[in-house]
Amino acid sequence: MLLVQATFLVVTFLLAAVPFGLVLTSLLSDVDIRAAGSGNIGATNVYRLAGRTMGAVTLACDVLKGFGPALAAHWVFDGPLGVSLTILVAFLGHCYSPYLAFRGGKGVATAIGAFLATAPVAAVLATGVWIAVVVFTRKSSLGALAGLAALLAVLAALPAARPLLPVAVVVGAVMIWRHRDNIRRLLGGEESRI
Repeated sequence: MLLVQATFLVVTFLLAAVPFGLVLTSLLSDVDIRAAGSGNIGATNVYRLAGRTMGAVTLACDVLKGFGPALAAHWVFDGPLGVSLTILVAFLGHCYSPYLAFRGGKGVATAIGAFLATAPVAAVLATGVWIAVVVFTRKSSLGALAGLAALLAVLAALPAARPLLPVAVVVGAVMIWRHRDNIRRLLGGEESRI
């Protein structure tokens, strides 16, 4: 059983590491998203550079990176520890892709996908906050950070979801680190709008 679980985690990491934004734009447009806009491989930069449809497809793929493995983890592991490990591995795979010299996205959509599969109430509320802040401010990074705060608050408040709070804190810490330049620009009033 341990071999199955270890293999599952390795496969999760390798699949979550696939940079769908880069793959899609390389195949369907002449834009190199790493060399334009924010340089990020995520849906926001794809949206800015390659259009709404490609941005939406990238977002869906990045959400599924977290959702699929986290859902499957319930059948591979007993208890929240294995599910938490799966969430963390999928998230880190997206953020630190071996296909991109261990660079990658910021992990927001992948994290939302993982928590949709494991703590749907918290994830839906966090997504609602994320969307509302983005619609109001037109700043994706601010929406992501507000959504993260909402996710942590709801996980802490719901007893059934509380076992996932430790992994959410770790994911949140990495996400904040990945957004450090955005946070600096937000504080300086220089963050770009969608």
